[in-house]
Amino acid sequence: MNTETTTVKPTGDKPVLHFPQGLYGFEDYKDFTLCESEYGPFMWLQSVKEKALAFLVVDPFLFFSDYELDVDDESIRDIGVKNASDVSVIAIVTLAKQKESPITVNLQGPLIINKHNKHAKQIVLQDPRWLTKHDLSQASAQRGASC
Repeated sequence: MNTETTTVKPTGDKPVLHFPQGLYGFEDYKDFTLCESEYGPFMWLQSVKEKALAFLVVDPFLFFSDYELDVDDESIRDIGVKNASDVSVIAIVTLAKQKESPITVNLQGPLIINKHNKHAKQIVLQDPRWLTKHDLSQASAQRGASC
């Protein structure tokens, strides 16, 4: 996602998140920072190497209370994760190109961040419930109806 038309503001001296394997489709970009977005609770995951490369991200649990990650220990050992409490999870949001298309979030390929060493990894979940495009407005409406 290109941020040329969007204001990206660093949130203080945020540490650099290091993705040893990069992100799918962006393997050459390994270091990112999380920046505030004017669209709270969303944030920007901005490349350190290429400032124009940024992804809108969100905590998926804010919209999908039933979201579960079944991740085997081996797949996240390379980023130093020892316990589930070591991680935070964010998901990449896709903005619609056409006005009538929904804004979606990728729940199949979440980003797992080790809170202690700031190493991160994008994983692919095998659970068929989680797809690359989940409608955020629909999830938001359903969540609001249940409160």
